[in-house]
Amino acid sequence: MSLKLYFLRHGQTAYSKTGGYCGTIENDPGLTPEGIKMAIAFADLYQDILWDAVYVSPLRRARQTAEPLCSRLNIKMQIREGLKEIAYGKWEGMHPNDVDLEFHDLYVRWLTDPAWTSPPGGERGIDIARRSSDVIAEIEQTHAKGNILLVSHKATIRIILCSLMGIDVGRYRDRFVMPVAAVSVVELCERGPLFHTIANRSHLDEYLRSLPCT
Repeated sequence: MSLKLYFLRHGQTAYSKTGGYCGTIENDPGLTPEGIKMAIAFADLYQDILWDAVYVSPLRRARQTAEPLCSRLNIKMQIREGLKEIAYGKWEGMHPNDVDLEFHDLYVRWLTDPAWTSPPGGERGIDIARRSSDVIAEIEQTHAKGNILLVSHKATIRIILCSLMGIDVGRYRDRFVMPVAAVSVVELCERGPLFHTIANRSHLDEYLRSLPCT
């Protein structure tokens, strides 16, 4: 048996409905009622997997997403700072259209090269890659095999997947979609990462899948 990583993006928040930038602890909303339903739907379908550990971002929306599964199975969440979302700095809570108006030149550079460009007071893509890779390394050192759930965020999960696939992390927006409550599965094998699923939402009913999200 190999080591299989299940990456789960948190459920819907008010910001994921509107497209506003929502990053770290200073701007830490919880899930909407629909987001709670998404978390429950994940637990309904995935509760029969033999989970060896659950690693979770410290942000409220991620903890709320992991809660239904952890409560049912009596699994303790392993909170890891390396799994939190990108810090947007002065752009926290702003809509992209407003960021473009106020910070146009920097915003264009950030869209073009997010690996090496950060929002003012925020993080670069390489910063997220470094801190999240520490979590992956810890998991590999702690668990030789089994099933591990990681509950994290849109940019962070896509950057981790880029790192595992050997893709420039600056292309994370160009290579992966990652809607709310999406599940991606990567098996760590002797010959390297084997991707089973990217952004699967089959655990959600038609109504939840139809909700607008970014």
